[in-house]
Amino acid sequence: MLKLNVPDMTCGHCAGTVTKAIQSVDSKASVTVDLPSRTVSIVTDADAAPISRALETAGYPNEAA
Repeated sequence: MLKLNVPDMTCGHCAGTVTKAIQSVDSKASVTVDLPSRTVSIVTDADAAPISRALETAGYPNEAA
C-alpha cells in the first residue's frame, strides 16, 4: 500500500481528479482519499513513481506520507 500527502487536494472535485489520475496508471487500484488530512491511500501493484508522476501531471504535487 502507498500513502501520499497531496497538499493541494482541497475538495471533492480534487479528490475525483486525484483518483482518476491514479487509476490511469492502475485501473484496479483501490484509492481512499482523506480530505481533512490531504492524504491518499492506494492499494496497487504499480510502483510509486508512475503514480506520483500521474498526480503531478494532473496538477497535484505529492510526497510519501
